[in-house]
Amino acid sequence: MLHKLQYYDDKKGAKVSRSTSSSFGVSKLPSGRLNDRKIAQKIYSGEFKIAVYGLGHVGSAMASVWLRAGAHVIGIDKSPTVLNYAREGKTHLPEPGVGDAYGEGIKSGRFVVRDNLERASRESHLKMICVPVLFKDGSADLSTLKEVASEVGKGLKKGDMVAVNPSVPPGTTEDVICKILENKSSGLLVEKDFYLVYNPERIYEGRAIEDIEVRYPAVIAGAGPASTQIGTELYSLIFKKGILTMSSIRAAEAEKLFEGVYRDVNIALSNELAKLCEKLGVDFWEAREAANSQPFCNLHKPGVGVGGACIPVYPQFVIDIAKRLRTDCEIISRSRIMNNSMPAYCVNEAVQLLNESGKKSIANSIVTLLGLSFRGGVSDTRLSPTYDVIQEFLNMGVKEIRIHDPLVAKDSRLLGYPIKISLTTDIHEALQHTDLVFLVADHPEYSLLDQKMLHGVPLYDGRGVLRKSDLFDSNLKTIGVAR
Repeated sequence: MLHKLQYYDDKKGAKVSRSTSSSFGVSKLPSGRLNDRKIAQKIYSGEFKIAVYGLGHVGSAMASVWLRAGAHVIGIDKSPTVLNYAREGKTHLPEPGVGDAYGEGIKSGRFVVRDNLERASRESHLKMICVPVLFKDGSADLSTLKEVASEVGKGLKKGDMVAVNPSVPPGTTEDVICKILENKSSGLLVEKDFYLVYNPERIYEGRAIEDIEVRYPAVIAGAGPASTQIGTELYSLIFKKGILTMSSIRAAEAEKLFEGVYRDVNIALSNELAKLCEKLGVDFWEAREAANSQPFCNLHKPGVGVGGACIPVYPQFVIDIAKRLRTDCEIISRSRIMNNSMPAYCVNEAVQLLNESGKKSIANSIVTLLGLSFRGGVSDTRLSPTYDVIQEFLNMGVKEIRIHDPLVAKDSRLLGYPIKISLTTDIHEALQHTDLVFLVADHPEYSLLDQKMLHGVPLYDGRGVLRKSDLFDSNLKTIGVAR
């Protein structure tokens, strides 16, 4: 049992458990190179190297944090484009701080890039698997995770540690990944020959490095007491908010899914209340602001839809698990249905706005969509609700669709549609001679829109960005606000 130290979160005044960096002896840990009191010095000296598998939104931030802490890092990714950027000390993602960390790492000789997964495993001592796990054909798609684990296992050595970072269904790390590492690849045994921990990522795109370093404690669960203790020792080096140790890996896997499920259900509730407010003649945003002044209320924002690789995915994992266990998750299931219905609902509201303007019918109209990324401030388009909005407008027979996004310049998914669909980073080009504007993503740039820029064209605000603007007349409709 690990000793825990209670301390207060400065911002919230709440107690958080932080595991102490207790000393550990040879008799408690597997024999191997990580069995040393001076682990920090060995990491910073480069004797212990850290391999990060997957340099996407999570892996790039993790690699950067270790580099900023002075560690020697090996970056691995399957994309030649990502690897080429990294070799030049650059990043393909507009994530603050990542490019600087890569550049300094390359310059100092502490950051190298590999495309050989097994070699990276042989050269490293801590292997962090940061590849995404998505939902496919009714269940979690573990194919990439298993592939990486197999290659890691081939290079696994006694005393090494493997950390699994993606959000996965409970049981994945122990029942799938551990067995691959032990039996199919290395022939080594967890806790006896190597360490295994689950450390779920807890980042918010656009501030990922800050989240890891100072915003949240790390959640750590090990395959046994030795793995938990050495994992705590390692992650205490970079997580200034401390470590939350869990009693089991399954519990840690579950808590990460619960984080996303809570947000999805909360958003569904807000969407439902926003639709009610439109009928009541009540401004949802005003009511929400007042309600959230009470500390036990935390209504999220309604919107066109829920996107990204997290919030719309984790509930699916839980629903799938519930079906396998023959139990009900009705609230979670209904929340998914509600959030999935929002693109169609909002498009119908936008079309009604166009009809009320009396300028043109939706058929054969030019529609401008503001935002391709799944939310404002990021370039990530994974599962963006914009794609569903496109399909809804196609079903209505629009003539042309223009998409503006300040952070996304190209997208191959927009090819092959039966009508012209263009993507631009020039807002004036997107708005020229359009018939209807539909705000999908809450990029901060859109708060600067005014009636003059739109030339009197109707605008549907699906994110509440312009709800307090007095620069629009009756040509503006905002979700959650009655006309």
